[in-house]
Amino acid sequence: MVEISSRTQQLPASAIRKLVPFADAAKASGVKVYHLNVGAPDIKSPDCALDAIKAINLHHVSYTNSAGLIELRRDMIEKYYKKIGIDVGIDEIVINVAGSESVEFAIQITCDPGDEILLIEPYYTNYYTLAFKYGVGVNVVRTNIREGFRVPGIEEFEKALTPRTKALMISNPGNPTGVVYSKQEMEILGEFCRRHNLFLISDEVYREFCYTDEPHYSAMNLKGLEQNVILVDSVSKRYNLCGCRIGCTISHNKDVMAAVVKLAQARLCPPVLGQYTALGALDAPQEYFDQTKEEYIARRDCAIECLNKIPGVFTPKPDGAFYTIAELPVDDAEAFAKWLLTEFRLDGETVMVTPAASFYLDKSLGKRHVRVAYVLEVPKLKRALHILEKALEAYPNKL
Repeated sequence: MVEISSRTQQLPASAIRKLVPFADAAKASGVKVYHLNVGAPDIKSPDCALDAIKAINLHHVSYTNSAGLIELRRDMIEKYYKKIGIDVGIDEIVINVAGSESVEFAIQITCDPGDEILLIEPYYTNYYTLAFKYGVGVNVVRTNIREGFRVPGIEEFEKALTPRTKALMISNPGNPTGVVYSKQEMEILGEFCRRHNLFLISDEVYREFCYTDEPHYSAMNLKGLEQNVILVDSVSKRYNLCGCRIGCTISHNKDVMAAVVKLAQARLCPPVLGQYTALGALDAPQEYFDQTKEEYIARRDCAIECLNKIPGVFTPKPDGAFYTIAELPVDDAEAFAKWLLTEFRLDGETVMVTPAASFYLDKSLGKRHVRVAYVLEVPKLKRALHILEKALEAYPNKL
């Protein structure tokens, strides 16, 4: 009998999506499922992006430049990055198949098989999956839910360092924690990378969603780290265009960008229709971002208040993105999440959350945790969290 590779056999299933068959089965039986498991907001995409889709009038959908449409790269620089204080040259940006490919490229470029990347735990689960694909190891600096997942002292980073460490990868604002790193914290992390000659891979796809008084501070603005920083970005969250699948890699390091281009050439080109949609999205007015941010703050406040009112549940208040990690009074959050979809119903409705064990290197640390994406409008969010409360009351294996 033919067998698939051992690497793909061992590849972890997506924590965010592996329960989808159970959700699909529930929907097929007539159950309404409230999705708090995936970062796919219900906020309308900007009209300029939707108009750009309607205006596409191609007689032939052909390849574009492997690095992306030149007009898209130019407009991203002029209409977006310059406005937020990030100085980028046309040869320092490559359009990718969403932020996921940008992460994948960054791992391949900074690490050989057997090397390691350093992550702040809990981390976005796909960082681990993509590292695993290329035989790259993961080491972690741990944070604690009871301390709001704040970054620990730099001595913890020093302890986690090994001779095989090649890069520190961060998400700022953080997925799954919603943590936002201050300018001072970014400078400390930057100095750590400079001192140990590490790449700093900075995933900033949630940049617009910072709820602190201090503005977001990009790794691209760290002085003396110009050759170390690789920026991962995407239009998915900023413009509510998750299905567009357009992201980018940015770096001042010429060797990094030359390698990105080679990898981009190997996959031919990014999605053509997605690129034209992203091009239109760049004309979104500031009002769009202001209203979206205001809406997310309302959703965050609703989610945190509702969750912490449930007996036995604890979640810190995130400063950015649209996720929070919640500790539940259950013995196994994944079993509970599955039970929600297969057995629990409240007036024909249930809720889907993401078990958070896969966001931890030591799975036991996240065994009672779930990631909640507060991506539904407030009335639906309140209903979903009410269902969660009633489910916890009824769950047979609660603590």
